[in-house]
Amino acid sequence: MLRVALTGGIATGKSCVRGRMASKGVPTIDADAIVHELFAAGSETFREIARRFGPGVAPEGGPVDRRALGALVFQDAEARRALEALVHPRVYDRIARWMSAQEAAGARWAVAEIPLLFETGHERDFDRVIVAACSPEEQVRRLVARDGLSESVARARLAAQWPIAEKARRATDLIDTSGPLDETNRQVDAVYATLAHLAGDPAREDELPAG
Repeated sequence: MLRVALTGGIATGKSCVRGRMASKGVPTIDADAIVHELFAAGSETFREIARRFGPGVAPEGGPVDRRALGALVFQDAEARRALEALVHPRVYDRIARWMSAQEAAGARWAVAEIPLLFETGHERDFDRVIVAACSPEEQVRRLVARDGLSESVARARLAAQWPIAEKARRATDLIDTSGPLDETNRQVDAVYATLAHLAGDPAREDELPAG
């Protein structure tokens, strides 16, 4: 089975790309959704975060307050590393088990959306890496409009990740999300067809673009 990772920077349209792939029948999984599960009240991860960061981040009754946690770790590199040590191994374990289940079910290929793929050094776990990219200025604009962040906070969030240009350079498949949605979807469809061809997916090979 062809294992595909989908990554990019914050607010570069990763979820839009994954949603388009899923709408075409590709099995997909979202690392962020796994984190939501791990942060649920009563989970082992929740208890460890409560011990490390206190009730301001992990209130009694849960779940983890992601906004409060984000504000803390994006300003404190040591706290961010501590959180990553708690969360990342569990996320990758879930993804690996999910991929194995897809293969056992007969899937020819599957896609995992993983925002911090390169930062965590797991790109070699996958056969292909799709990067959804736009300019840093567009990332800031989207963060301010979408999340209500100040420009300075938005730029701090970007600084906590690898530069999007470096991620784009390492991609096997690049999707530029800077333009209109129709243009992004056109690129997603082209990547989809190419990956289906590489995976030997006969149900989808007829969608390979001509030429």
